[in-house]
Amino acid sequence: MQSKKLLSLLAVSLCAMTFNAFAADLGQPGQLSPPAGPIEKAGKVANKAAHEAESAAQKAADAAKAAADRSKLEGGKISKAAAEAIRRAAKKAADAARRFEEKASASAGSALEESKDAARAAEEESKKATAATSEALAKAEETTRHVLASSKDEADKAAQATREALQKAQEVTLTAARAAKDATAKTVEAARRATSKPASPSGG
Repeated sequence: MQSKKLLSLLAVSLCAMTFNAFAADLGQPGQLSPPAGPIEKAGKVANKAAHEAESAAQKAADAAKAAADRSKLEGGKISKAAAEAIRRAAKKAADAARRFEEKASASAGSALEESKDAARAAEEESKKATAATSEALAKAEETTRHVLASSKDEADKAAQATREALQKAQEVTLTAARAAKDATAKTVEAARRATSKPASPSGG
């Protein structure tokens, strides 16, 4: 009987020791959740930059569309007020495109290897958007000058050239926004793949 009691006491003691050891392990979160490694940090940086570029691209596309819509709305009105309204809208589009180009460049610089091509493609498209919106702004400014100092015929021609330039800028910027969206999707996937790769087994 005494030996049975001793065995029972030993079993209870072992269970208690095992539970305490398990609880001690749970009390050290550092062992269960190690700090983010360089791959995870790089993924977060790339993700953030890609999303910022995509957001800037959408704003640029919206601004370019607004400018093109304004030029169509004011199409038959050759006046100083109409030309100035179009010029202001074109300037907003050009400024938004430049901001997009800056964000796209930053995204390309921090992109992960798997998404680098897509990020660079978005950067190239952003440059085209900047060029197209800048050209449209120049046309809009030229129209404003013609309205003030030229004949109606010359003002009409300048206004038409502005409408065409703004339409082209809208199309180019929309293409760039799609490229930025694609780059973000590929960056997110690349980051997911990088952080989900199993750790290399230790030698043995």
